[in-house]
Amino acid sequence: MDISGFFQAILLAVMVILISVGLDRLFIQVVPFRSLYYAIRLPGVVLHEISHMIGCLVTGAEIRKVVFFSKEGGSVTYSEPGIPILGTVIISTAPLFFLPLILAGLTWIFTTYFGCIVPPVVPLTGDLVAGSEDMIKNIIIIFSQNLIDHPNGWFFLYLFLCGSIVLSLAPSAQDFKNAAIGIGSLLAICLLIVNYGFGPGIALISLIASPMITAFSTGLLFEMITVIVVLPFIILFVVRRT
Repeated sequence: MDISGFFQAILLAVMVILISVGLDRLFIQVVPFRSLYYAIRLPGVVLHEISHMIGCLVTGAEIRKVVFFSKEGGSVTYSEPGIPILGTVIISTAPLFFLPLILAGLTWIFTTYFGCIVPPVVPLTGDLVAGSEDMIKNIIIIFSQNLIDHPNGWFFLYLFLCGSIVLSLAPSAQDFKNAAIGIGSLLAICLLIVNYGFGPGIALISLIASPMITAFSTGLLFEMITVIVVLPFIILFVVRRT
């Protein structure tokens, strides 16, 4: 993978974050009862905070307080990480990388033990338009196979868990504030490396970009699935408002 993969990973990350935030705000409007909204969000929020905790453990930060769920969401309070600048970035953006792994693991469990049919996620590399078309085809296969060709009641539980996780993919506003300096510094360093054509640095960036693209492609796939699931409720909400 060349350096273009890095910029593609950044683009996918922005898309995943924006869609996740948009879906969460949409759910607040569409779900009729706030208690139901909290119930839908619960699994994803808990996993979101666990991902921050894992980030703390990886970077040597002391975990001081954990709130897994409240009306304001969850939170993890921690000390300064042992890795300067980069540590805060890792902790703050951990959900973007950890939760797609959970989605992949969840998919393996439901396909292996509960008979759900879900094609493997194909990373969006190269032509994003062609990759998006393949993603749409996979989504059609997922719904047709599990709802029409081989109806499976477990598929609904799978959709619920995936949807809950998708709503928590994006780092919070506070996460971005915590990591703003680190993210800006890393992007500036990467751009300098690319601008001056520093070979070893470009090779390292390309190596890191590959798993990033896979993670973000996974998140994007399940975001699209969640959009399709919630679409009838959106239409109903709009009709009622008008």
